[in-house]
Amino acid sequence: MVITQATVKDMEGVMALLKANHVSNMTEEEKKNGFVTTNLSEEQFVRLVEEEDGVTIAKDGDKIVAFALAASWDYWKEWPLFQYMIELLPQTEYNGEKLSVENSYQYGPVCVDKDYRNTGVFEQVFFASLSNMEKRFPYMITFVNKVNPRSYAAHTRKALLDEVVDFSWNTNNYWMLGCKTSNRP
Repeated sequence: MVITQATVKDMEGVMALLKANHVSNMTEEEKKNGFVTTNLSEEQFVRLVEEEDGVTIAKDGDKIVAFALAASWDYWKEWPLFQYMIELLPQTEYNGEKLSVENSYQYGPVCVDKDYRNTGVFEQVFFASLSNMEKRFPYMITFVNKVNPRSYAAHTRKALLDEVVDFSWNTNNYWMLGCKTSNRP
């Protein structure tokens, strides 16, 4: 297993894994094992790789078996949910500091191929992504839909994230989670 930052050449594998685990392509039974809600176009993926260095992947041979996305709020601002989160930041305190677009970034989604879950690859990809962003930001922020308890458990137990605040948007309820980018097990 190799953990590395993606290049544009990895786009097909990342996009295939994203599509297979997107909430819109899953049965209710499959959703119990986790899902992602963010979609990316090819152009958005290229920008994420080239401008943000924001795609951490796990490869087993030539197969991409996991990824974690991470980028500045400036990158994510075109998505309505992230616009709302950006508005929440100045009202949100974490670790004794007010959050901002300057001192935090948005992580996620993260996705692990179903055949590689519970193998430790989630933790490897998460902490590699966190380490990659540490040089730019002191805080990582993400959200988990409250109907996705598997993701919440993984992020709070395995990735050691803290609950920052709860929020509602577009009829969904979320946990905002976060950590210092220097966070390590």
